[in-house]
Amino acid sequence: MVIRDMNEDESKAAAEDLAKRLRLLLDVAIAESGSEPTYSQIAAYLEERGTNLSRSRWTYMVNGHRYVQDRALFDGLAAFFDVDTEFLMGAEGATAPARVSAQLDLVRSMRAARVKSYAARTLGDISPNALQAISRFLDEEITKT
Repeated sequence: MVIRDMNEDESKAAAEDLAKRLRLLLDVAIAESGSEPTYSQIAAYLEERGTNLSRSRWTYMVNGHRYVQDRALFDGLAAFFDVDTEFLMGAEGATAPARVSAQLDLVRSMRAARVKSYAARTLGDISPNALQAISRFLDEEITKT
């Protein structure tokens, strides 16, 4: 993927897309290991490979505040999360690796189960039909994403 100058709207959209992919990879890491990788772990991994990542840069990347155009950083993050750099950069036609897609499906299911459980506890005396309708809606939302 060729890195090029972007206008403000393109840069904002690219920053948001990068943040989504990074949060997805963080979710996958949590599902696989049981804990979220810390900034310190990621920065140390990158530093061992000759790439610097400041806390502020990581924060605005993961929150979608600013788009970064640093191939070495993308390469290092891709290696850390065990994905292709092209996927991380959002290259046209790049798809999520199979393990990421599978873990994402699991994370979505787990989140929906937590929402269903919360709804059942919070709504208390809701009818079984209404609870089933809520469950069907949540299941449909999972399959849309």
